[in-house]
Amino acid sequence: MAAPVTLRSGPRFWWSSYRAMLRFDVTTLRAYLVTVAIMQILMGAGMAYIYGFYLGDVPVEARTFIVTGIPALAIVPVGMVMAPGSIMMLKFSDTYDYVWSLPSPRTVAAASTVTVFTLAAIPGTVVSLWIADLRYDVDLHVSAAVVPALLLVSLMATSVGYALGHVVPDPRTTNLITNIIVFFVLLFSPFVIPIDYFPGWMAAAHRVLPFYHMAVVVRASLTQGIVENVTASYLVLAAWTAGSWAIAAAVIGRRR
Repeated sequence: MAAPVTLRSGPRFWWSSYRAMLRFDVTTLRAYLVTVAIMQILMGAGMAYIYGFYLGDVPVEARTFIVTGIPALAIVPVGMVMAPGSIMMLKFSDTYDYVWSLPSPRTVAAASTVTVFTLAAIPGTVVSLWIADLRYDVDLHVSAAVVPALLLVSLMATSVGYALGHVVPDPRTTNLITNIIVFFVLLFSPFVIPIDYFPGWMAAAHRVLPFYHMAVVVRASLTQGIVENVTASYLVLAAWTAGSWAIAAAVIGRRR
């Protein structure tokens, strides 16, 4: 007679599954995460130097604006490009269904991936900020708010990327969309350029999109008196995070 099947559930099972999935993700993605760090530092610090070439000798206010925009800019390639890229890798290697067949709650796999890429964005972001500060030599006023600011910005970007990786069935289409995001962010987003310099319609769009608000919350944690109405930006980022999780949950919940 076959032994009865025991269904495991509850917080302890979820937590043990989460730790196991974290080990699985870190082990599987360790080489990929090195690429993530290199890409992030090149993009963040590289943009800091390139803007210096374009702008030349600029006032300290402008230099401070550039330096404090670089950390949020550096997070974008990790969360919105590399996170969906990891899902693309699973689809290309035909292991996407395998992950969902593992004996753990589906929320565990989602939470693990988001945790890995949220935390993976922080070291490269700090290095990018350090290099940008060396380049422009500005006086930063770092507050305790830098921790929740960086964590929320990274979590939001990773959540958007995670939802994108799941909601788009064709990984080649996902790759195209992520490249469009990078192009848009580098050329048309107010990370290191004041939003007031943008046309009215584009500025209005950016007050709904997350990129401007990413820069606002990070800049507010690194300066004094430059940023206003930070609460609104936190709320916008929280809304994007919650919306991304709702979309991802709907897609993942349909899988059988």
